[in-house]
Amino acid sequence: MFSHLPDSILQMSMIFLSIVIEALPFVLLGCIISGALYVFLTPERVQRLLPQNKLAAIAVGCGLGFFFPSCECGIVPIVNQFVKKGVPNHTAFAFMLTAPIINPIVIFSTFIAFGNSMRYAFLRVIGSLIVAMVIGVWLAYFNQQSIIKDANLQQAVANVSHSHHHEKSAHNQTKKTFTQQVGHVLEHSVDEFFDTGRYLMIGGLIAAAMQTYLPTGVMLTLGSNKILAVVVMLFLALAMSLCSEADAFIGSSLLSLFGTGPVVGFLVFGPMVDIKNLLMMKRYFSGRFIASLVAIIVVCVTGYALVVSL
Repeated sequence: MFSHLPDSILQMSMIFLSIVIEALPFVLLGCIISGALYVFLTPERVQRLLPQNKLAAIAVGCGLGFFFPSCECGIVPIVNQFVKKGVPNHTAFAFMLTAPIINPIVIFSTFIAFGNSMRYAFLRVIGSLIVAMVIGVWLAYFNQQSIIKDANLQQAVANVSHSHHHEKSAHNQTKKTFTQQVGHVLEHSVDEFFDTGRYLMIGGLIAAAMQTYLPTGVMLTLGSNKILAVVVMLFLALAMSLCSEADAFIGSSLLSLFGTGPVVGFLVFGPMVDIKNLLMMKRYFSGRFIASLVAIIVVCVTGYALVVSL
């Protein structure tokens, strides 16, 4: 029934379906975690668990990713809930940048993709930690602009008030109340999933169109210049919008064309910035902040990739 359609449309449709099918389980997982944070995490608990020192809090955010094996497809709702619940911005975004890279699943897949070599997995993890620390320091000491959109900021204030009331009455909760809370987790998760899912669909469609219609042959010829090779690989990471569990296999296939530095840049940049993520972040965070965040990440990853090349 689709035989009359151009081959490019069929190819784009196949890529779109593969992106969505690959990403949906992780988005759902992220929304479930977001729902749990919405119900159970309170500002008081955040204050007790996180260190007061900003650098230490950034380091904690970087390390949390190892214990939350989440793909970047589902990380944005979690970070949004962290911010709403009073987790410092420098901790939340350090977690967002490292979680899709330093978790055991991604480390193992990178190890396998590059012929059972830990070199690229190590370079990838170190790069993500460096970028996350830079972003964390920027947010902790230099950033003065608003992060959350105005509507979401109002909702965050309401959430903090609700969480404070919830904490004060915790000792009076019964088993039935806990069951109701689980129902609230699922209810919030469903709402979050359908709210976030539309941005995933739009991002997947744009990424599929870019993969289909961009002249990749021209970009591949730019690999002889180190700086251009890094820029091309960062652009490919953005355009392909692959999940971090799978992108290492694509990166390894491009190693002979671009070299170590650009491929490492591809592995670090892709889970941090892709089309799906940008659209989902636009749902929660201000456009000016997102632009600043992406610009700093681009500079950091480009510098790191060039250092690795040398």
